[in-house]
Amino acid sequence: MTPRTFGPAPAWSADGHRIKAPLEYFRGPDKTWVYGALRVADGAAVTMTAASRNSDCYQRFLQRLEDADPGHGDIWVIADNLSGHNSLATRTWPADHPRIQHAFIPVGACRLNLQEAWWRIFRHHALAGVSFADSKDIDHATRIATAQLNQRAKPWVWGRPPPAPRRLRRQFVYSL
Repeated sequence: MTPRTFGPAPAWSADGHRIKAPLEYFRGPDKTWVYGALRVADGAAVTMTAASRNSDCYQRFLQRLEDADPGHGDIWVIADNLSGHNSLATRTWPADHPRIQHAFIPVGACRLNLQEAWWRIFRHHALAGVSFADSKDIDHATRIATAQLNQRAKPWVWGRPPPAPRRLRRQFVYSL
């Protein structure tokens, strides 16, 4: 092995070890929560940012869902068991909005929710590798990413498509 004649890459130390940056995590007053819903039939999504994750913000999001779907059919919301989704105020809210129906997924079974796969795609488009100065920047990135994803939306199907049938590459013929 010959010694290198150039310096290490910026993220590496001189002895060849990766430099680890400390995580900057804090709980400050300026938080932003992103609410989102996916219409499985056509792949369109609705998002909303809020400063809190409580029943009032969730009900505003449900109203936004109802406004975004002008059809006259029921809207089924599949939600996790967050306290804001299951509070008394949220359970009585659908009395005035009969189109909204709730279904709760079992605890620890997020794989049953198609929204989780959409969140992964959304985070990649809107939030990955970006530093935001404040909540207005997060709201702006959320609106842009949702609009871009809705432009190329397709119906969502749970699971993977079945594999294509394998074709035999060779056929052996035995003659006696």
